[in-house]
Amino acid sequence: MSLSPGLDGRPLKVLHVDDDPMNLRVVQEILGAFGHDAVMACSGRDALDRLAVEAFDIVLLDIHMPGMTGLEVIAELRGTPGRQCAVPVIALTADVYSRRPAEYLALGFNDFVSKPILVSGLMASIKRLTGSARTSALSLVG
Repeated sequence: MSLSPGLDGRPLKVLHVDDDPMNLRVVQEILGAFGHDAVMACSGRDALDRLAVEAFDIVLLDIHMPGMTGLEVIAELRGTPGRQCAVPVIALTADVYSRRPAEYLALGFNDFVSKPILVSGLMASIKRLTGSARTSALSLVG
């Protein structure tokens, strides 16, 4: 498999937020296979704390989490001044019936990927939002 770097020659730094350890691990493996760095957060509060002190190229955010939902995280993130308030955020959820993808965009997300996550769909979304060429090597897997 031939990997190519992001636009500036480095792997993407991705924050993945999910309360399910298995989902975190699977996405970490997917991103790692494409040469990207995955940083995991197991709660909305943990994600916001990380975003306050670290720069990320993109955020993958689960919608349904205990304590602080993805909708609460995106509202706080978009309402907080600073360099990370505009970071691209992809909504991740298995609940594809309660909201249409366009509604997630209206809430401040940049894209939507349904669970179970298909590699091709996730990587296509990341490519659209970051312009990274390092997303097509496994595009047929999924």
